[in-house]
Amino acid sequence: MTRITLQKTKTNATVETRSVSFDSGTATLKGVLYLPKAAKSLLPAAIVTGAWTTVKEQMAGTYARELAARGIAALAFDFTGWGESTGAPRYVEDPAVKTADIRAAAQFLANLPEIDATQVSGLGICASSGYMAAAVADDAALQKVALVAPWLHDPALAEVIYGGAETAAKLIAASEAEDAADTVLLGASATDATAVMFQAPYYTEEDRGLIAAYDNKFSLASWKPWLTYDAQVSADRLSKPMLMVGSPSIALPAGAEAYENRTKAPLEKLWLGEDVTQFDFYDRKDAVTAAADAVADFLKA
Repeated sequence: MTRITLQKTKTNATVETRSVSFDSGTATLKGVLYLPKAAKSLLPAAIVTGAWTTVKEQMAGTYARELAARGIAALAFDFTGWGESTGAPRYVEDPAVKTADIRAAAQFLANLPEIDATQVSGLGICASSGYMAAAVADDAALQKVALVAPWLHDPALAEVIYGGAETAAKLIAASEAEDAADTVLLGASATDATAVMFQAPYYTEEDRGLIAAYDNKFSLASWKPWLTYDAQVSADRLSKPMLMVGSPSIALPAGAEAYENRTKAPLEKLWLGEDVTQFDFYDRKDAVTAAADAVADFLKA
């Protein structure tokens, strides 16, 4: 059952927001729908999802607002077990669960009276790029997929990134322990070296991603689904149009290149300069503007 709160709040001269909730499995997901102000016709729409461990108020909300200002209704939401959404265990980065949540969001959007159900697409940022690509590949409700600063690893790449096969195996084994789901680690910190992301930009800066709404937690049970995830395999199934926006300085250019080489889907690319890093795509004004312009043009084409 879909539940919608009808109170609207103007965020700027061209965008209004609506708090929404919808079901995914046994969880109730909380989201914010960003709408072009005073739209007079059915709207194209996009589901917008952010980097791992993040909530809707971070980069997902940033891009959703930008798309709405460009005439596209956009939904940012908290995944199962994160932010304001229900669901247990909490704080597990599980690609399968998050992909299922995206598909539930697609059904929700397609049934809203303001939305053109034939023009619902997805925008995945960083880690959720893999989840979004898989959802679009497999769900008839989603028409196009755009990826910004895509992180698209497979188990072999994950081993290299996380310290080699032995280290990855130890992390996976730890995540299989009986109490793993109840063992919650610090997500990001500028001072605590035990954090999953130590001294990472954006996540550790209060004027950027370190906001009150951010859970900043990471369940130990995340390691197995995360490290064994294959974001590349959906390339074999994807036949719908894709846009990639990135730069030579994103965190995992090898993953983007591998996906590009593997997929037969119609693919467009916008690659910005080397000075634009992974974290810049989350909130640096010029990078976000360039990416949002490209995504909006792609989704409306």
